[in-house]
Amino acid sequence: MAINLNKGGRVNLEKEAPGLQNLHLGLGWDIRKTDGSAFDLDASVLMLDDSDKAIGDGGFVFYNASKSACGSVEHMGDNLTGEGDGDDEVITVNLSTLTAEVKKILIAVTIHDADARKQNFGGVENAFIRVANKDNDQDIVRYDLTEDYSTETSLIFGEIYKKDGQWRFVAKGDGFAGGLAAFLNAYGLNA
Repeated sequence: MAINLNKGGRVNLEKEAPGLQNLHLGLGWDIRKTDGSAFDLDASVLMLDDSDKAIGDGGFVFYNASKSACGSVEHMGDNLTGEGDGDDEVITVNLSTLTAEVKKILIAVTIHDADARKQNFGGVENAFIRVANKDNDQDIVRYDLTEDYSTETSLIFGEIYKKDGQWRFVAKGDGFAGGLAAFLNAYGLNA
């Protein structure tokens, strides 16, 4: 049974799932009633070094660059509507093949063309991230984002980080105005 976290909550993934190697990161959301404009949310991963800086373009994974340079992280496809139940987008991570320089993995969701469409996360509901053991399909942890993000166009849903030799997860819910560019620039990667 998955551990449900609140914002800022942490869990040791390897303690909860001994022998963990392969992660399934499921991200989901629904769109509130809108003026009819389509919302397109995009999940992405940014890998950071020990100084909280991006390891480079090869460490940024999203629908248009679906695999990391090291091959450890893969985006499984773009959902353009968010319709339906369950995961809207999935990213997989093989922890055992990550390069040694990777100390953190940020999992973010951005609204595509948010400024042009005048959209923000205030128009999104039921957003969540769940981390599962891909090898046995067992959920480890889940975080439901419940705040009203009425100015943010990009949100860090969660972070996987290494501490004392073990991978852990923290529920973030940290937002950025300015979309994907603001998110990437904050970690030293020019968009």
